[in-house]
Amino acid sequence: MSRMRANDLVAGLCVAGLMLPEGVAYAGIAGLAPQHAIFAGIAGCLAYAAAGRSRFAIVSATSSSAAILAATLAALPVSGADRAALAAIVVGMAGVLFLAAAAARLGGLTGFISRPVLRGFALGIAVTIILHQLPIITGVALPASGIFAFCLALVRSAPAWHIASIATGVAAFVLLVALRRYPAIPGAFIVLVAGIAVARWLGLQDHGVAVVGAVDTALAWPSLPRLGWGDYSRLAQFTLPLVLILFAESWGTIRTMALRHDDAVDANRELAALGIANLVSALVQGMPVGAGFSAGSASEAAGSTSRMTGVIAAIGLILLILFAMPLIAMLPEPVLAAVVIAALIHALDPAPILRLWRLDRDQFVALGAAGGVLVLGVLNGMLLAIALSLAALIQRLSTPRVARLGRLEGSRDYVDVARHADAIAPPRIAIWRPTAPLFFANADRMFGLVVAGTRADPAIRAVVLSLEESYDLDSTALDALIEFDDEMARIGLRVQLARLHDRARDLIVAAGKIDLGQRSSYSVDDAICAVEAAMSGQEIKA
Repeated sequence: MSRMRANDLVAGLCVAGLMLPEGVAYAGIAGLAPQHAIFAGIAGCLAYAAAGRSRFAIVSATSSSAAILAATLAALPVSGADRAALAAIVVGMAGVLFLAAAAARLGGLTGFISRPVLRGFALGIAVTIILHQLPIITGVALPASGIFAFCLALVRSAPAWHIASIATGVAAFVLLVALRRYPAIPGAFIVLVAGIAVARWLGLQDHGVAVVGAVDTALAWPSLPRLGWGDYSRLAQFTLPLVLILFAESWGTIRTMALRHDDAVDANRELAALGIANLVSALVQGMPVGAGFSAGSASEAAGSTSRMTGVIAAIGLILLILFAMPLIAMLPEPVLAAVVIAALIHALDPAPILRLWRLDRDQFVALGAAGGVLVLGVLNGMLLAIALSLAALIQRLSTPRVARLGRLEGSRDYVDVARHADAIAPPRIAIWRPTAPLFFANADRMFGLVVAGTRADPAIRAVVLSLEESYDLDSTALDALIEFDDEMARIGLRVQLARLHDRARDLIVAAGKIDLGQRSSYSVDDAICAVEAAMSGQEIKA
């Protein structure tokens, strides 16, 4: 067997050992039987392997989507088999929305999710998932609440912590960390097997340690509950936030790992793959599926090299439910929690955010993403982080800065005279370069700085404006440029444009300023020559 297949086999077994306990937990969050999450994991992995592109993505039920599904199902008066059927309808709707977004090529909107946002998202969601595993290890039941109330409740519950459960979870975690020294060994799978063996040998359930219990794996045919159109309309309203949170979590996971390993992924392709995966999950009455961070991290940590990891994980799940369900019923829940924590522990590395702090760039965006996920939840946290990223971009673009240029001695290169002492500004000519594209939010202030700088030097007789940063102009920037040219003409100064893009030149001509369009050059040096020739002609006439 090739090394690639051997790595994928090991990674797939590790992931299968993680997906089963996670599925049981996520089904409980949604108020569904465990088999709905297990079937969703099998369907999601196989469908994504056929349609997706990430070698690390494991498409299965996620904690965030389980929480939204629970809220959706709670909004309608259904129970039992109708509850499962209603969940399948929601999953099917989500699949259709994903495919519609892919067809509309909306994947480009992910460009507004910057890398610092992804880093903060990864940190925030890792902390969130790890914190919610601690009550399982301590053996206490805590109500779902905000992060601060949850942590306070966890601390206050310390007197009720169950020693045997803590010992079980800590022992499993220590063994998992120790086995990481040997990547070829499926650590998670070995720990799960060991947990079952110890539970039977020591009778952990008799000592109060919670176990998974029996799981019904009977596959039922999909059916439609008896609901009115009004009920289905309410379902559609809940489906949109479900799709948003699934894609936010999935794209955050996929893109983060792709950046880490220089892999190529396409947002539109991932939208389509998630749509197909959710449609297949709906057919088997599964839960909503996405590329969860914990399972993806486990795949990455185990050395996955291709999408075969997901296929092997799905096959492993099938084999587990066919032959090992009585044994899995004995699996201690603290062991499951330890497996989840171990899969995410490397995501707590603060190095990426510390690097941003050293660069003094976007550190608050990353921290805002992490804090937003922790305080507001995955979806609202991601939206907050995107808003912070856009605010930072707008702040940089709208804060005007204009550089005065001079020529480096012995060359035709023009640079900022404030940063290069050997740059010489030409006599009687001021060369100005806006350091950001001109648009409605900065154009007036940018030209105001140019006018102020020009007026401050009485020796100036002409102005060269280098616009290489502005590929195009909106109407506000165009009007500001025309007004600037008129103001310079009133005080007797010639304006020559340099490095003007063709689109901007066409717009100037279309606005009727043909003369200004003609006073443009493809380089700063050509603009200087044109200005000097014009000034010489005026002096000869005088």
